[in-house]
Amino acid sequence: MILWSPSTSRIERAQVQHFLRDHVRPHDGTVRDFRALYDWSIRENSTFWKEVFSFFSPLHEGDASTVIEQPSRMPGARWFPGVQLNFAENLLRYKDEQEALVFWGESSVRRSLTYREIHQRSAAFSAWLASKGIAAGDRIAAVMPNMPETVVAMLGAVARGAVWSSCSPDFGVSGVTDRFGQIDPSVLVATDGYFHKGKWISIEEKVAQIVAAIPSIREVVTVPYRGDAAGNWHSIIDTHRGAAPSFPRLPWSHPLYIMYSSGTTGKPKCIVHGAGGTLLEHLKELVLHTDLCRADRFFYQTSCGWMMWNFMISALAAGTTIVLYDGAPLHEEGDILWRMAEEERLTVFGTNAKYLAELEKMGRKPGREHGLEKIHSILSTGSVLLPESFDYVYRDIGNDLVLSSISGGTDIIGCFALGSPTLPVYRGELQTRSLGLHVQVLNHSGQPVVGEKGELVCTNPFPSMPVGFWNDPDGTRYHSAYFERFPGVWHHGDFVELNDRGGMTFYGRSDATLKPGGIRIGTAEIYRQVEKVPQVLDCLVIGQEWQGDIRVVLFVKLAPGTELTDELRQHIRTTVRTGASPFHVPNKIIAVRDIPRTRSGKLVELAVRDLVHGQEVQNAEALANPEALELFRSIPELQTD
Repeated sequence: MILWSPSTSRIERAQVQHFLRDHVRPHDGTVRDFRALYDWSIRENSTFWKEVFSFFSPLHEGDASTVIEQPSRMPGARWFPGVQLNFAENLLRYKDEQEALVFWGESSVRRSLTYREIHQRSAAFSAWLASKGIAAGDRIAAVMPNMPETVVAMLGAVARGAVWSSCSPDFGVSGVTDRFGQIDPSVLVATDGYFHKGKWISIEEKVAQIVAAIPSIREVVTVPYRGDAAGNWHSIIDTHRGAAPSFPRLPWSHPLYIMYSSGTTGKPKCIVHGAGGTLLEHLKELVLHTDLCRADRFFYQTSCGWMMWNFMISALAAGTTIVLYDGAPLHEEGDILWRMAEEERLTVFGTNAKYLAELEKMGRKPGREHGLEKIHSILSTGSVLLPESFDYVYRDIGNDLVLSSISGGTDIIGCFALGSPTLPVYRGELQTRSLGLHVQVLNHSGQPVVGEKGELVCTNPFPSMPVGFWNDPDGTRYHSAYFERFPGVWHHGDFVELNDRGGMTFYGRSDATLKPGGIRIGTAEIYRQVEKVPQVLDCLVIGQEWQGDIRVVLFVKLAPGTELTDELRQHIRTTVRTGASPFHVPNKIIAVRDIPRTRSGKLVELAVRDLVHGQEVQNAEALANPEALELFRSIPELQTD
């Protein structure tokens, strides 16, 4: 079912059309639309990436004529081996008075920085790092909110060739040390606190414990959240104000970011991403897939502990104005982000699937309550965007916009499937696969299939593949994470379906799929049905080993004042059976006070499954609400038929 189609004028003015006309058709005049462009980007993969490089013309030196060396190696292919660049220089290529960063917080007055100002301030911070002996390859860690100073510090650090790694300030001490303790940072950039649901939360004691636990930290930069508070950030910037910017150009794959896996089923993996691949992939996704330009005002609901922050900040390379928000997204009864969207004239609004579902349950109708006519695109990720949420967006937010459900991950600091301004939006589907990435679906025999559920894989190298894992010198852990199941093919671990028009439907993580009676079921298929039950605010489903089989167990968080009666259980089962199949019907339905999620809104099905089976969960502090896990330990109903 088509929910939206682009007008002819919108297609004609889309930047991907300019790319198609000026960079693709000189090679193949038969490529006329986005679907043909995707096919060409796979068929002529090296030429495609050469033209992407040419289209964006990143600031660099060296020879870009060799696009990829050893393209048959996966992993192991080398991209643009003759190119040297500086990531920060490319994000700071504009130096004018246009707003670069606009900041909103729960309890803070709006403030902003221009492109000229972030250029000057990042140069000052970079000069301070130089005065402290920080060199290319040194790690700079941050425990920071989503605020302008975080962006400035990151740009100043990577301008020197240092490697940036960040966590949000709501992480616990062990959650931070489990991450930063593996990478031996030289400098810690930390705030003094943050606001959440109107409450000030100091983290000064937490920061002291972190510094004590990581002996490599030799400098601490304290950034006051409130401008009049104590801290050395302002003195650092003032002392080095006027410093000449320095952008040493480094190899294409020079380490840029260290990102982390969620860490809820083991110690977080330290994933190293390179500067050139990150830059090129983000520009491709932001400009060719999302149609961002200088005139746009772009917001993504994220923290500095999620890859969507890194994705969002790359929009500076396109000259876009980025709007940052720090705080609870449902503050002001769910109104604050939409009030911000109206006042800031947002054109692209990024969020997560859980937020949209919660808004609908709250009865919010942002499109009727605010002037949102400037928004041309809404992006959603973090978990599967259910078809009903597609309906909600077009009914209650806006009917003339691209709703792009996107999916990829920290592992690739980008997307495998996402949107396009020139394709229609089908209910419940991701519009297209990512240009240049040969994304396929493999069945249990490892054969590519269309119209069947299977494993998401990518069969060709791509620029934003990790440089590697930290402290993994022979690449064993990296290879084990992605290439063991299907040798020479990236196996991502998503349970998906590809249709004949190139759209994709996601059913959840493949390691969390259910197999009652040997029938493979995606958890999203159950969530989609339970979301229809108004008495259920949130839910989580697992497969429990029981009497030689797997039985489906559904945990539900109910609306206030609601009891899980036999009638409600039957209603839920009937809804699931009618909307899905008898195989999807939960054997057990159990009420809990809360449902554990990561800070990016993802359900932690594997962690709950481990607890139910008597296994301990490591790194629970990676969760937004780690206390919720305890609710699943030793539940009596799970020991009965």
